[in-house]
Amino acid sequence: MTVTAPAGFEAAGIAAGIKRSGALDLAVIVNRGPSNAAAAVFTSNRAKANPILWSEQAIADGQAAAIVLNSGGANCFTGPEGFQVTHHTAETAGSALGVSSGDVLVCSTGLIGEQLDIEVLEEGVLSAVARLTPQGGEDAARAIMTTDTKPKTVVVEGDGWRVGGIAKGAGMLAPGLATMLVVLTTDGLVPPARLDEALRAATRVTFDRLDSDGCMSTNDQVTLMASGASGVTPDPAAFTDAVTEACRSLALQLQADAEGASHDITIEVRGAVTEDDAVEVGRSVARNNLFKAAIFGNDPNWGRVLAAIGTTQAPFDPYLVDVSMNGVRVCHAGRPDAPREQVDLTPRATHVLIELHAGEASATIWTNDLTHDYVHENSAYAS
Repeated sequence: MTVTAPAGFEAAGIAAGIKRSGALDLAVIVNRGPSNAAAAVFTSNRAKANPILWSEQAIADGQAAAIVLNSGGANCFTGPEGFQVTHHTAETAGSALGVSSGDVLVCSTGLIGEQLDIEVLEEGVLSAVARLTPQGGEDAARAIMTTDTKPKTVVVEGDGWRVGGIAKGAGMLAPGLATMLVVLTTDGLVPPARLDEALRAATRVTFDRLDSDGCMSTNDQVTLMASGASGVTPDPAAFTDAVTEACRSLALQLQADAEGASHDITIEVRGAVTEDDAVEVGRSVARNNLFKAAIFGNDPNWGRVLAAIGTTQAPFDPYLVDVSMNGVRVCHAGRPDAPREQVDLTPRATHVLIELHAGEASATIWTNDLTHDYVHENSAYAS
């Protein structure tokens, strides 16, 4: 039941007519309480879509009773009219649900620069509210999909409480507090400040480490809502662990469904001076098109790894670095080691281990290869 697995939540996903295909394209998720505590993290892209501008204001008090999400249009760079569409969406949902519009978050995803039809959204919101059900989580997960090939869902069991979640994302997967659209719910009794702390701790090591194509969206938002319906106050550490587990699962599902990808690449960096250094090194490889193209061609070209990490400011000696690919150490101390022919890159799962020998810190970045299908899909996205 995904976001409706925790008690106190209802959801619906409908075809409002935003997508020409007639597919599901609008979701409403409602927190029936007794608590309306909420927290969210947003894209750090300076170019923010209208729903982001609205939701940043709405979540400031740590309360949210509902969230409306649409696919089929990003409502970004659409002028004052676009913000009015977002505002009206929240007002329509708030009126139908009997809550303040300021307690309704809004998310949109799709093509930038296209106006959404305000009447279509209004009718869609009213229709979705009328269909709210504790079994509506699966339809909601499908309604937020764009180029995704499958819905992304998760449920994590706590001690008398749960965390549920849905996510969408297949392109423009790069970090900036959060990645793509994600809604998390819990029936734990958790105050807003604690939700915010747990969510930021979780996204820092999950969504922030997913760097599929180096392109940061204008619409990224991860929201966590707590109903308190279980009556149980989770142990703070256990709650953070559960939220982190849910975020990691969703992040890996996003990676596995990345547009056109044929390899899911895990880049593990060890022996860095600081964790930030390890992240910088891993990200330099994740965003290197030469490396990503080599993996697509099943070519264990470890020289491209060393060339990429040499562009960073992280302290290490390039001539002490070891590189392993799928368990075969192909570079030792900046020199060839095992023959590259021993590396099998035909499986989809690809593991690259970089040992810097400069310290004790480590980090893992998740990315994908660069394929013909990725280029084709994104060359024709708007047409």
